[in-house]
Amino acid sequence: MTAFGPEMPAFSELGPGVRRLVAPNPSLMTGPGTNTYLFGDKEIAVLDPGPLIEEHVDRIQEVADAPIRWILVTHTHEDHSPAASALASITGAELLGRPAPEGKHQDATFTPDRILEDDEELVTREFILRVVHTPGHASNHVCFLHAGMNLLFTGDHVIDGSTVVINPPDGNMKHYLQSLQRVKELQCDALAPGHGEIIRDPGRLIDWIVDHRLEREAKVANALAANPDLTTHELVPHVYEDVDKKLYGWAERSLLAHLLKLEDDGAAKRNDERWTSVR
Repeated sequence: MTAFGPEMPAFSELGPGVRRLVAPNPSLMTGPGTNTYLFGDKEIAVLDPGPLIEEHVDRIQEVADAPIRWILVTHTHEDHSPAASALASITGAELLGRPAPEGKHQDATFTPDRILEDDEELVTREFILRVVHTPGHASNHVCFLHAGMNLLFTGDHVIDGSTVVINPPDGNMKHYLQSLQRVKELQCDALAPGHGEIIRDPGRLIDWIVDHRLEREAKVANALAANPDLTTHELVPHVYEDVDKKLYGWAERSLLAHLLKLEDDGAAKRNDERWTSVR
Protein backbone atom coordinates (compact mmCIF):
# COMPACT_ATOMS: atom_id res chain seq x y z
CA MET A 1 0.00 0.00 0.00
CA THR A 2 1.46 3.34 -1.05
CA ALA A 3 0.44 6.90 -0.29
CA PHE A 4 -1.93 8.93 -2.40
CA GLY A 5 -0.55 12.00 -4.12
CA PRO A 6 -1.14 15.69 -3.31
CA GLU A 7 -4.53 17.27 -2.97
CA MET A 8 -6.62 17.29 -6.15
CA PRO A 9 -8.85 20.09 -7.45
CA ALA A 10 -12.47 19.48 -6.49
CA PHE A 11 -13.62 20.04 -10.09
CA SER A 12 -11.87 19.38 -13.41
CA GLU A 13 -12.77 19.22 -17.09
CA LEU A 14 -11.03 16.17 -18.55
CA GLY A 15 -12.09 16.62 -22.17
CA PRO A 16 -15.07 17.57 -24.32
CA GLY A 17 -18.18 16.61 -22.37
CA VAL A 18 -16.26 14.84 -19.57
CA ARG A 19 -16.02 16.38 -16.09
CA ARG A 20 -14.78 15.16 -12.72
CA LEU A 21 -16.12 16.15 -9.33
CA VAL A 22 -14.37 14.90 -6.17
CA ALA A 23 -16.68 13.93 -3.32
CA PRO A 24 -15.88 15.43 0.11
CA ASN A 25 -14.99 12.08 1.68
CA PRO A 26 -11.18 12.09 1.96
CA SER A 27 -9.65 9.36 4.11
CA LEU A 28 -6.80 6.90 4.33
CA MET A 29 -8.72 4.46 2.11
CA THR A 30 -10.32 6.94 -0.32
CA GLY A 31 -7.41 9.33 -0.79
CA PRO A 32 -8.63 12.80 -1.86
CA GLY A 33 -12.18 11.43 -2.09
CA THR A 34 -14.33 9.47 -4.53
CA ASN A 35 -14.20 10.68 -8.12
CA THR A 36 -17.63 11.30 -9.63
CA TYR A 37 -17.60 11.66 -13.42
CA LEU A 38 -20.18 13.43 -15.60
CA PHE A 39 -20.55 12.72 -19.33
CA GLY A 40 -22.36 14.85 -21.89
CA ASP A 41 -23.54 18.44 -22.11
CA LYS A 42 -27.23 18.21 -23.09
CA GLU A 43 -28.13 14.88 -21.48
CA ILE A 44 -25.93 13.77 -18.63
CA ALA A 45 -24.67 10.42 -17.37
CA VAL A 46 -23.23 10.39 -13.85
CA LEU A 47 -20.71 7.72 -12.87
CA ASP A 48 -20.15 6.83 -9.19
CA PRO A 49 -22.06 9.57 -7.34
CA GLY A 50 -20.30 8.41 -4.20
CA PRO A 51 -21.48 8.25 -0.58
CA LEU A 52 -24.77 9.84 0.39
CA ILE A 53 -23.59 13.38 1.15
CA GLU A 54 -26.28 15.98 0.47
CA GLU A 55 -23.71 18.64 -0.39
CA HIS A 56 -22.19 16.39 -3.06
CA VAL A 57 -25.56 15.36 -4.52
CA ASP A 58 -26.44 19.05 -4.86
CA ARG A 59 -23.08 19.84 -6.45
CA ILE A 60 -23.50 17.06 -9.02
CA GLN A 61 -26.74 18.64 -10.20
CA GLU A 62 -25.16 22.11 -10.32
CA VAL A 63 -22.23 20.89 -12.40
CA ALA A 64 -24.51 18.88 -14.70
CA ASP A 65 -26.58 21.97 -15.55
CA ALA A 66 -28.73 19.73 -17.81
CA PRO A 67 -31.06 16.76 -17.36
CA ILE A 68 -29.38 13.76 -15.70
CA ARG A 69 -30.64 10.75 -17.66
CA TRP A 70 -28.39 7.93 -16.47
CA ILE A 71 -26.59 7.06 -13.23
CA LEU A 72 -23.93 4.38 -13.47
CA VAL A 73 -21.86 2.73 -10.74
CA THR A 74 -18.65 0.75 -11.06
CA HIS A 75 -19.46 -1.29 -7.94
CA THR A 76 -21.48 -1.11 -4.76
CA HIS A 77 -18.92 -0.34 -2.07
CA GLU A 78 -20.01 2.33 0.38
CA ASP A 79 -17.86 5.11 -1.05
CA HIS A 80 -19.15 4.72 -4.63
CA SER A 81 -22.88 4.02 -4.90
CA PRO A 82 -25.04 5.08 -1.91
CA ALA A 83 -25.86 8.49 -3.45
CA ALA A 84 -27.16 6.81 -6.63
CA SER A 85 -30.66 6.06 -5.38
CA ALA A 86 -31.11 9.54 -3.90
CA LEU A 87 -29.93 11.21 -7.11
CA ALA A 88 -32.21 8.98 -9.18
CA SER A 89 -35.20 9.90 -6.98
CA ILE A 90 -34.54 13.58 -7.55
CA THR A 91 -33.82 13.41 -11.30
CA GLY A 92 -35.76 10.38 -12.53
CA ALA A 93 -32.54 9.02 -14.06
CA GLU A 94 -32.11 5.34 -14.94
CA LEU A 95 -29.84 3.38 -12.59
CA LEU A 96 -27.31 1.16 -14.37
CA GLY A 97 -24.88 -1.29 -12.82
CA ARG A 98 -24.77 -4.72 -11.24
CA PRO A 99 -26.66 -5.74 -8.06
CA ALA A 100 -24.86 -5.66 -4.75
CA PRO A 101 -23.55 -9.00 -3.48
CA GLU A 102 -23.92 -9.85 0.19
CA GLY A 103 -21.47 -8.28 2.61
CA LYS A 104 -21.31 -5.61 5.31
CA HIS A 105 -19.34 -3.20 3.11
CA GLN A 106 -21.87 -3.43 0.27
CA ASP A 107 -24.53 -0.84 -0.53
CA ALA A 108 -27.76 -2.82 -0.35
CA THR A 109 -29.75 0.28 -1.34
CA PHE A 110 -28.52 0.08 -4.93
CA THR A 111 -31.00 -1.71 -7.18
CA PRO A 112 -30.26 -1.14 -10.88
CA ASP A 113 -33.05 -0.49 -13.34
CA ARG A 114 -30.84 -2.17 -15.90
CA ILE A 115 -28.19 -4.80 -15.08
CA LEU A 116 -25.09 -4.14 -17.16
CA GLU A 117 -23.42 -7.04 -18.95
CA ASP A 118 -19.87 -7.30 -20.23
CA ASP A 119 -19.33 -5.53 -23.60
CA GLU A 120 -22.75 -3.84 -23.41
CA GLU A 121 -22.78 -0.20 -24.54
CA LEU A 122 -24.58 2.92 -23.38
CA VAL A 123 -25.03 4.78 -26.68
CA THR A 124 -26.14 8.41 -26.62
CA ARG A 125 -26.02 11.29 -29.10
CA GLU A 126 -22.94 12.68 -27.36
CA PHE A 127 -20.88 9.70 -26.17
CA ILE A 128 -20.60 5.92 -26.05
CA LEU A 129 -19.59 4.02 -22.91
CA ARG A 130 -18.67 0.34 -23.18
CA VAL A 131 -18.98 -1.94 -20.15
CA VAL A 132 -15.93 -4.00 -19.15
CA HIS A 133 -16.66 -6.49 -16.36
CA THR A 134 -13.62 -6.58 -14.07
CA PRO A 135 -14.25 -8.82 -11.05
CA GLY A 136 -11.59 -9.02 -8.37
CA HIS A 137 -11.83 -6.03 -6.06
CA ALA A 138 -15.57 -6.72 -6.12
CA SER A 139 -17.45 -9.44 -7.95
CA ASN A 140 -19.84 -6.89 -9.48
CA HIS A 141 -17.13 -4.43 -10.51
CA VAL A 142 -17.31 -2.93 -14.00
CA CYS A 143 -15.16 -0.35 -15.79
CA PHE A 144 -16.41 1.94 -18.55
CA LEU A 145 -14.52 2.62 -21.77
CA HIS A 146 -15.20 6.02 -23.32
CA ALA A 147 -14.95 5.16 -27.01
CA GLY A 148 -14.23 8.66 -28.27
CA MET A 149 -11.35 9.31 -25.87
CA ASN A 150 -10.05 5.73 -25.47
CA LEU A 151 -10.20 6.49 -21.76
CA LEU A 152 -11.15 3.77 -19.26
CA PHE A 153 -12.99 4.73 -16.09
CA THR A 154 -11.71 2.14 -13.65
CA GLY A 155 -13.52 2.68 -10.34
CA ASP A 156 -11.46 0.78 -7.75
CA HIS A 157 -10.00 -1.74 -10.19
CA VAL A 158 -6.99 0.51 -10.76
CA ILE A 159 -6.53 3.67 -8.67
CA ASP A 160 -3.88 6.36 -8.52
CA GLY A 161 -1.29 6.29 -5.76
CA SER A 162 -2.26 3.14 -3.91
CA THR A 163 -2.96 -0.56 -4.30
CA VAL A 164 -6.50 -1.72 -3.57
CA VAL A 165 -7.66 -4.14 -0.90
CA ILE A 166 -8.92 -7.52 -2.11
CA ASN A 167 -11.38 -8.55 0.58
CA PRO A 168 -12.76 -12.12 0.45
CA PRO A 169 -15.22 -13.66 0.07
CA ASP A 170 -16.43 -11.16 -2.53
CA GLY A 171 -12.91 -10.01 -3.41
CA ASN A 172 -10.92 -12.59 -5.37
CA MET A 173 -7.19 -12.29 -6.08
CA LYS A 174 -7.14 -14.65 -9.06
CA HIS A 175 -10.03 -12.84 -10.71
CA TYR A 176 -8.35 -9.51 -9.95
CA LEU A 177 -5.12 -10.46 -11.72
CA GLN A 178 -7.07 -11.82 -14.69
CA SER A 179 -9.08 -8.60 -14.91
CA LEU A 180 -5.90 -6.51 -14.80
CA GLN A 181 -4.60 -8.43 -17.81
CA ARG A 182 -7.82 -7.77 -19.66
CA VAL A 183 -7.57 -4.05 -19.00
CA LYS A 184 -3.99 -4.02 -20.23
CA GLU A 185 -5.06 -5.71 -23.46
CA LEU A 186 -7.56 -2.91 -24.12
CA GLN A 187 -4.55 -0.62 -24.78
CA CYS A 188 -6.29 2.48 -23.47
CA ASP A 189 -4.59 5.84 -23.77
CA ALA A 190 -5.24 6.59 -20.10
CA LEU A 191 -7.19 5.46 -17.03
CA ALA A 192 -9.58 7.61 -15.00
CA PRO A 193 -9.66 6.01 -11.54
CA GLY A 194 -12.22 6.15 -8.77
CA HIS A 195 -9.64 7.83 -6.53
CA GLY A 196 -6.76 10.07 -7.53
CA GLU A 197 -5.53 11.59 -10.77
CA ILE A 198 -5.60 10.41 -14.37
CA ILE A 199 -3.14 7.58 -15.08
CA ARG A 200 -1.24 8.34 -18.29
CA ASP A 201 0.83 5.16 -18.64
CA PRO A 202 -1.66 2.32 -18.04
CA GLY A 203 0.48 -0.57 -19.26
CA ARG A 204 3.41 0.31 -17.05
CA LEU A 205 1.25 0.76 -13.95
CA ILE A 206 -0.64 -2.48 -14.54
CA ASP A 207 2.65 -4.36 -14.95
CA TRP A 208 3.81 -2.86 -11.65
CA ILE A 209 0.58 -3.87 -9.87
CA VAL A 210 0.77 -7.44 -11.17
CA ASP A 211 4.48 -7.72 -10.23
CA HIS A 212 3.73 -6.29 -6.78
CA ARG A 213 0.91 -8.77 -6.20
CA LEU A 214 3.00 -11.73 -7.37
CA GLU A 215 5.93 -10.63 -5.20
CA ARG A 216 3.55 -10.47 -2.24
CA GLU A 217 2.18 -13.89 -3.16
CA ALA A 218 5.74 -15.26 -3.12
CA LYS A 219 6.28 -13.73 0.32
CA VAL A 220 3.06 -15.39 1.51
CA ALA A 221 4.18 -18.75 0.15
CA ASN A 222 7.64 -18.45 1.73
CA ALA A 223 6.25 -17.29 5.07
CA LEU A 224 3.78 -20.18 5.06
CA ALA A 225 6.56 -22.69 4.36
CA ALA A 226 8.71 -21.26 7.16
CA ASN A 227 5.84 -20.86 9.63
CA PRO A 228 3.34 -23.68 9.12
CA ASP A 229 0.00 -24.04 10.85
CA LEU A 230 -0.60 -20.33 11.50
CA THR A 231 -3.78 -18.29 11.23
CA THR A 232 -3.98 -15.29 8.91
CA HIS A 233 -3.72 -13.01 11.95
CA GLU A 234 -0.48 -14.74 12.98
CA LEU A 235 0.91 -14.64 9.44
CA VAL A 236 0.44 -10.91 8.82
CA PRO A 237 3.68 -9.73 10.55
CA HIS A 238 5.69 -12.26 8.50
CA VAL A 239 4.32 -10.96 5.18
CA TYR A 240 3.55 -7.26 5.76
CA GLU A 241 6.51 -6.08 7.80
CA ASP A 242 6.73 -3.11 5.36
CA VAL A 243 3.19 -1.96 6.19
CA ASP A 244 2.13 0.27 9.08
CA LYS A 245 0.63 -1.86 11.86
CA LYS A 246 -2.43 0.39 11.78
CA LEU A 247 -3.24 -1.21 8.41
CA TYR A 248 -2.79 -4.81 9.56
CA GLY A 249 -6.56 -5.38 9.64
CA TRP A 250 -6.88 -4.59 5.93
CA ALA A 251 -3.58 -6.35 5.16
CA GLU A 252 -5.01 -9.52 6.72
CA ARG A 253 -7.91 -9.40 4.25
CA SER A 254 -5.52 -9.22 1.27
CA LEU A 255 -3.38 -11.94 2.87
CA LEU A 256 -6.44 -14.18 2.98
CA ALA A 257 -7.06 -13.42 -0.70
CA HIS A 258 -3.51 -14.53 -1.51
CA LEU A 259 -3.92 -17.70 0.55
CA LEU A 260 -7.18 -18.57 -1.19
CA LYS A 261 -5.46 -18.13 -4.56
CA LEU A 262 -2.58 -20.37 -3.42
CA GLU A 263 -5.15 -22.92 -2.23
CA ASP A 264 -6.87 -22.77 -5.61
CA ASP A 265 -3.46 -23.24 -7.27
CA GLY A 266 -2.75 -26.29 -5.09
CA ALA A 267 0.09 -24.59 -3.21
CA ALA A 268 -1.58 -24.18 0.20
CA LYS A 269 -4.18 -25.90 2.34
CA ARG A 270 -6.05 -25.07 5.51
CA ASN A 271 -7.30 -26.97 8.50
CA ASP A 272 -10.01 -24.94 10.21
CA GLU A 273 -8.40 -21.46 10.31
CA ARG A 274 -4.77 -22.61 10.14
CA TRP A 275 -2.76 -22.68 6.93
CA THR A 276 0.13 -24.84 5.72
CA SER A 277 2.22 -24.94 2.58
CA VAL A 278 1.93 -27.66 -0.06
CA ARG A 279 5.30 -27.99 -1.75
